[in-house]
Amino acid sequence: MIAVDVGGTETKAALVAGTSLDVRALRQRRRATTRDADAVVEDVAQLVDELRAGHDTDVEAVGLVVPGVVDEDCGIGVYSANLGWQDYPFLKEVEARTGLRTAFGHDVRAGGLAELRIGNARGLQNAVIMPIGTGIAAALVLDGRIYRGDGSVGEVGHVDVGHGDPCGCGQTGCVEARASSAAIARRYAERTGRPVRGAADVAKQVRAGDPDAVVVWQEAVDALARGILLVAALLGPEAVVLGGGLALAGPLLTDPLRDRLDGLITFQRRPELRLAALGDEAGCLGAALLAIDMLEER
Repeated sequence: MIAVDVGGTETKAALVAGTSLDVRALRQRRRATTRDADAVVEDVAQLVDELRAGHDTDVEAVGLVVPGVVDEDCGIGVYSANLGWQDYPFLKEVEARTGLRTAFGHDVRAGGLAELRIGNARGLQNAVIMPIGTGIAAALVLDGRIYRGDGSVGEVGHVDVGHGDPCGCGQTGCVEARASSAAIARRYAERTGRPVRGAADVAKQVRAGDPDAVVVWQEAVDALARGILLVAALLGPEAVVLGGGLALAGPLLTDPLRDRLDGLITFQRRPELRLAALGDEAGCLGAALLAIDMLEER
């Protein structure tokens, strides 16, 4: 399989081998994500060509996952707040451009599928897998399976938790507007006048005791805890598995998040907090699993 994970900032691709229960990346490529759906398709086709070149085994299919609201059955990217497309026929265009059967899905649900089968969500029957990157969404595990609904489920990042800041989606108060990696970096730069490359730089400043970084971090933790509280009230998951770039902060994120959840929770089931196992490979591995499932007609 060739798996492509289109992220809000970066597109990752990999030549992947394996089965529906065990996949591994053999070769990988990365490039910045272009903010135009036609250009994304061209990038996908170029990545497929690069990864096929010089490989002596036939590539059977492409797995493609994208952010936002998706219609997986029709192969359409319905809406992306961060990348700006609307009702774009990704499946049709990628198959036409590459000549390969393509499985199409949502980036977060694909990453959740990988964590469920081969990562830190194995064995869970009811869980929320929440990568935190340019945006925030969640894969919902219900009765041991990824729940996709009509393609618009899991948008935890766009729950209003009451802080009043504007979000790129047009609402105010969204979890994502304070707790995404992009928001943390942006809010720190706005507060201090000092640009940073990402949330990892803000985390370093938190560890160094920078008071502005501490405030931005605490506000992010509060927004994230309130989003998890809503999920706990609605779904009662056994665990919330945190992934994406922000999860690399480890205890700097999970320790205050546990404390804030403890302060907010009253009757709700207290979910275990886990860190994802697959890092930023999860989306690609999940895209490959979607392609395998398509070929096996699971």
